[in-house]
Amino acid sequence: MNATPTISEDDFAALMAPLGPFGPTPRLAVAASGGPHSLALALLANAWARRRGGDVLALVADHGLRPESAAEARHVRGLLAGRGIASRILSLGLRPGPSMQERARGARLAALSGAAAAAGRPWLLLGHHRGDQAETLLFRALRGSGPAGLAAMAPARDAGAVLLLRPLLPVPPAALEAVLAEAGLTPVRDPSNLDTRFARIRLRQALADPGGTGPGIAALGAAAAAFAARRGRAAATLAKRLARAAEIRPEGFARLDPAALGRDAVAAEALAWLAWLVGGAGFAPSRARAAALLAAGSGTLAGAWLRPAAGGTWLLARDPGAVAGPVEAVPGAAWDGRFRLLGPGRRGWSIGAVGDATATLRGASILPAAVLRAMPAIRDRNGVLVAVPAMDYPSSSACVPFVMAFAPATSGNPVHEISGRPFKQGQSDTMFNDEGWRGTPTGTETDNST
Repeated sequence: MNATPTISEDDFAALMAPLGPFGPTPRLAVAASGGPHSLALALLANAWARRRGGDVLALVADHGLRPESAAEARHVRGLLAGRGIASRILSLGLRPGPSMQERARGARLAALSGAAAAAGRPWLLLGHHRGDQAETLLFRALRGSGPAGLAAMAPARDAGAVLLLRPLLPVPPAALEAVLAEAGLTPVRDPSNLDTRFARIRLRQALADPGGTGPGIAALGAAAAAFAARRGRAAATLAKRLARAAEIRPEGFARLDPAALGRDAVAAEALAWLAWLVGGAGFAPSRARAAALLAAGSGTLAGAWLRPAAGGTWLLARDPGAVAGPVEAVPGAAWDGRFRLLGPGRRGWSIGAVGDATATLRGASILPAAVLRAMPAIRDRNGVLVAVPAMDYPSSSACVPFVMAFAPATSGNPVHEISGRPFKQGQSDTMFNDEGWRGTPTGTETDNST
């Protein structure tokens, strides 16, 4: 990084390098609120992509929570167009109410990720910087977060449809302001970034380093990096244990070798991760609960059901008594937090659990009954079973419109605990306003950094 508070195209290329490979002609999406940091990111990412024969699509999410938000979104689009950057406004149409920030974050990230994926752009860049990282670490420390949480934001995170990238985490915000000054652009300033009702804003003021160039924020960033390295080592250890002990099946269950899994803390974390994956509940169970299930050798956890199986193995399947109700079989439909419809589907027909139709299918499958009951099935308007895609039942041709993938709404290592509470996917403990959205949510403060 340059000694002066700015960032060049070469600096940005060095930040992107460890986040690749990107291949030829990279097509990126950038969350662009029009704030100084996301707008600078759009400029830097656009120059980086064009040098490699690719391009950038900027995504501006308009929550619609302030009367002026739509006009601001159009203004941002004009700023980007003046720099030759294509953009798209995502109108979320949220309504005020309880848990507004959590709902806004979930809707924003889902809209940004979905738009990026639909545009054939597997990388979504976010504008979090060194100051954001310092604030995240402090906030999580105040909440009693453990080592995994104190690693703060990861530079790369699997979000399912896309890979979230934060190349600017080492960059002080002053350097990003300098990028805009050099470009002659005036950013949009979100008033919520001055609202001291939010603890993140109070922390920022207490740090008294808006440019992020002082030693305090640099030290906090270094601490987060050290915790991140520790988290990375733990994740590698977990992955090795899972590779030895677990077979994850596309039908939505796992077979476990108890001897290879072990009984230590890593085994408990592995079981918690698998329960999160198989259970479809969208939250990570605590290590303590996972350790208790490990000791018992059977039981339920986070929507998953552990039971002994043949040959001394264990079966971890979806709890058939807790599966979600039917959803319409339309393209992209997600069912039970575990499966997504890839085929064209059919309107008016539904995706739901096999349930009591298990007896009909027993002769066509060697899968355990517990697995069959919780698998997705297609029913017509009259509720008649017409297909079980994972089994090619009644035939492969009948299942073609209903191809489904086991795609749990989970990613990464979920076992993060804050003050002893399970850390839910989408739950958060800091607020970020520069991820490409317009509008000021209200309600319980949340952390958009995960």
